[in-house]
Amino acid sequence: MSPSLQSHDVNRRSHDSLDDAEKGLFDNTLETTAPPPFVYMNQKRASPLDTQLSPASPVHEGITPLSSVPELLLSWPAGKLATDVTTLETTVKKPERQKPRISRWITFDLWFNTYRKFFTFVTLLNLTGIILAALGRFAYAENHMGALVLGNLLCAILMRNELWMRFLYIIAIHGLRGWAPLRVRLAATSVLQHVGGIHSGCALSGAGWLIFKIVDIIRYRAIQHPAVIASGIVTNVFIIISVLSAFPWVRNTYHNVFEKHHRFVGWLGLATTWIFVVMGNIYDIKRGEWRTDTHALISLQELWFAVFMTIFVLIPWVTLRAVPIEVELPSPKVAVLRFERGMQQGLLGRISRTSIMEYHAFGIISEGRKASHHYMICGVQGDFTRDLVANPPKVVWTRELKFAGVGHASAMFKRGIRICTGTGIGAALSTCIQNPNWFLIWIGSDQERTFGPTITGLIRKHIDPERMILWDSKKRGGRPDTMELLKDTWTRFEAEVIFITSNMQGNDEMMQGCRAAGLHAFGTLWDF
Repeated sequence: MSPSLQSHDVNRRSHDSLDDAEKGLFDNTLETTAPPPFVYMNQKRASPLDTQLSPASPVHEGITPLSSVPELLLSWPAGKLATDVTTLETTVKKPERQKPRISRWITFDLWFNTYRKFFTFVTLLNLTGIILAALGRFAYAENHMGALVLGNLLCAILMRNELWMRFLYIIAIHGLRGWAPLRVRLAATSVLQHVGGIHSGCALSGAGWLIFKIVDIIRYRAIQHPAVIASGIVTNVFIIISVLSAFPWVRNTYHNVFEKHHRFVGWLGLATTWIFVVMGNIYDIKRGEWRTDTHALISLQELWFAVFMTIFVLIPWVTLRAVPIEVELPSPKVAVLRFERGMQQGLLGRISRTSIMEYHAFGIISEGRKASHHYMICGVQGDFTRDLVANPPKVVWTRELKFAGVGHASAMFKRGIRICTGTGIGAALSTCIQNPNWFLIWIGSDQERTFGPTITGLIRKHIDPERMILWDSKKRGGRPDTMELLKDTWTRFEAEVIFITSNMQGNDEMMQGCRAAGLHAFGTLWDF
């Protein structure tokens, strides 16, 4: 029940939440700046893919972009002349050039994003309700405090439920893409990406109301049954442990601790919540006896909140299956897992060697729903991914109900740019394969040797050279100045939006640069 996602490295991020599958960390390896730009407009095929993985995100590794210029392989929108090309020497960043200064307003605006706005609104609203209840000015809370507890917890569960989120994406995509102004579509995408703020705000608020409720019960313990008090205390302990275990420092530093406590203690908390709700409502404190009126119990709001909480917790686990896979090991640093059946673009999946423990999320690469296979790129990071390379499994456990990443919202836009570094290609590639109106920029080093023929073959087969830039920083002698690259591609490709999948520093640099340049961009989301 945390803000959105190990016992390995402190820089390593959890994959258990919806947003965690699109992460990456910073590789401190420094390369030289690139030589003067070379522009090829009509070559038949892009240069070979090459990349080298670095210790980075569990899902997306990469190199923070610095400077140089790519080969421009852009498709020209109708009415544009391909001959209208200017030299791009300005995109070469001089070695002594300093990073552009970003205004404090832009920095604050990116920090106080929709996620934090949701979290702040939800927690302040509930805090106001708790204060009013304590002052005796919130009659509903006095009579239905259990409903406020369970309502918040139900909302928190919904914002992390695969089925519910897929439903919201369907509504937004099919309801907006044909007619809505760009501003509305951008706002909808921001809401979909940052619903984790509602999740964490409601989870924390639910725990707050639960504490308030048990304190109120203990205050009047003389007229309350000991069993109700005991069940309330136990429920509080379980829920609070589940919430605290999901705090960013615990989740990101000790992932296995987070997973065990957040999941299993959370399940125990759900079970004791049932007991607490039922016992608290069938015990008549006025008469000092247990009621046997079944109709009164069934009509309770609290009971139905508990019912739906249980249903939405169980739904993803009902789809759990052990599925056969094939593992390709193109290099010691990456495993490419091949699964049966095709998938929509923008989806992410969780896999594990066991049925209930240590689930890790990865982007899904697929040619489409009717394809025979889909793939996951697993870069070596910790024990789990290292073992995939050392001891490739023939079967893994996965939930067949996949969850949607922000890339799934790309279907709302007419034209866009998907920029990624390293293993970020795992979350970005499907969008550019399945939608010819999306432009791919992939930055890394030695990609073809590291990722192998399957991934590079998919790129060559489905993406025309005119709508991709494959930047090998090893062969090109440096990294591109990504902001000059993005601004030029934005103009020439007539894009509406940019989706970024990079490491933390690269993501911050690009998001700040895009905001300063007036480019609409959505970056990698880390939980807060």
